[in-house]
Amino acid sequence: MQIKPVQLHNQSQFITDYRNQHASVMKYFDYSPNENFTTRVNDLKERNFNREQLTNVLHTVNRQWDAPESTMRNIDRLKQEKSVVVIGGQQAGLLTGPMYTINKIISIIQLAKQQEAALQIPVIPVFWIAGEDHDFAEMNHIFLSEPPKIHKYKLPQQVLDKSSVSHIEIDETESKRWVDQLFEQLKETQYTKDLYQTILRCLEKSTTYTDFFARVIFQLYQEEGLVLIDSAHPEVRRMESSHFLQMIENQPAISAGVYDASLQIKQDGYTISLDVEEQDAHLFYHVNNERVLLTKNQQGDWVGKQNQVRLTTGELVDIARKNPESLSNNVVTRPLMQELLFPTLAFIGGPGEISYWSVLKPAFHILNMNMPPVVPRLSFTYIERNIEKALDRYQISVEQAINEGVTEKKTDWLTAKSNPSIKKVAEDVKSTIEEAHQPLRDIARSLGADLGDLADKNLFYLNRDVDYLQDRLIKVLEQKYAKELYEFDLINNTLHPEGGLQERIWNPLPWINEYGTDFIKYITSQSCSFDRNHYLIYI
Repeated sequence: MQIKPVQLHNQSQFITDYRNQHASVMKYFDYSPNENFTTRVNDLKERNFNREQLTNVLHTVNRQWDAPESTMRNIDRLKQEKSVVVIGGQQAGLLTGPMYTINKIISIIQLAKQQEAALQIPVIPVFWIAGEDHDFAEMNHIFLSEPPKIHKYKLPQQVLDKSSVSHIEIDETESKRWVDQLFEQLKETQYTKDLYQTILRCLEKSTTYTDFFARVIFQLYQEEGLVLIDSAHPEVRRMESSHFLQMIENQPAISAGVYDASLQIKQDGYTISLDVEEQDAHLFYHVNNERVLLTKNQQGDWVGKQNQVRLTTGELVDIARKNPESLSNNVVTRPLMQELLFPTLAFIGGPGEISYWSVLKPAFHILNMNMPPVVPRLSFTYIERNIEKALDRYQISVEQAINEGVTEKKTDWLTAKSNPSIKKVAEDVKSTIEEAHQPLRDIARSLGADLGDLADKNLFYLNRDVDYLQDRLIKVLEQKYAKELYEFDLINNTLHPEGGLQERIWNPLPWINEYGTDFIKYITSQSCSFDRNHYLIYI
């Protein structure tokens, strides 16, 4: 297995400038992404964390998912006053969700190892499951490659309300049928039977899709000491009670600060993945199994955007004290809650996350905290031997395939197989017909407008017949070279699916079925530089 860096070309200007540490971007952050973390450690010494309560809750939550001993030992290490965490998170996904979730976890573990060795203090890898997210349609499927197409395998369970994913109970019959359908598409390998049984065991032991996600993750990471936290777990919410009170008290300043920062970012010419308004409260209230995003009205009440709920500040404070399970964070306050709970050495984020974190500095400062160092996660493209051979066969660079795809290469290759080119000959024939046909059209127009229209239609029919013959010839050519064209489609589907990165679309299931989990363990055990924006993994 080889790991090689490669350059991505089509990243946003914001993330490009962030990686290059341009002053226009870095002013929105308290630390650069690759500075000496000793400064951050010293800053954390000035703050207090309820480590006893935190570790007790983490023990409870992780034990429910049958976490490995390595995880429980790391939770215990969090009791040490000098210990810190590297943290990142994602909504739960089926069978881990897309590969960027795996890549993010690899990033968290690698950076934690690197900094523990450098700082000589315990650095714990923590993955924050955003269990309060309610977009079931975003996580209820995976994609499998069926060149030239990408097929979506959707879990058929119906979820009619906006319940948090951590509260959606698994439909055992439909989920088992869905897993069976997936495995019908996979070829039988030495790993298939055990993989299938492992997934079913995780499914049978799980009540919700967050449970299922957590159990699958622990099957992939047994020795790394990865700690999971579900932000929607009742024990976690109760631990957050006093922090919700802080956010409620400081809401006007937090909302104004974030809104002003978003305006400044736009004035600087950057586009970020976050829309905020000055009246946003940045908290959710849970009522009738749905999350209601709150805003502040002119009277100072906390109301749902569709007026589903109306609360006074006193009522909301009472809820935070007595029933914090009814509250949750949005994308603005979730990072604040994360920072209030954990002694965070660094936050690992994807490009979209880093862009919206850029407006959060005022919010952190209002709560008397510095924003933690925000480190871009590692990004990988996995290349199997058959893809590598196909790239060599058609003299396509892997960098070009990842950044641009091979659709144009495929067209050019097929065109070259016809000499002279079918398309070029057809265009020449149509040009010749049009030139020869011109006198007839001129005569027709001179005899009447209706005859002129008839002559134009006659030319249209002649061109259509040429197009029909061209299409038939190309189809025959495509049939002749079907194997080669399939390989182009396979390259495109694998390395540039839907015009983007592999990690945004593909789930690890087919690779685990083909190679087992060792390739994930191997990559996790490496020490990649976070200065590189992308890596190739030859498996």
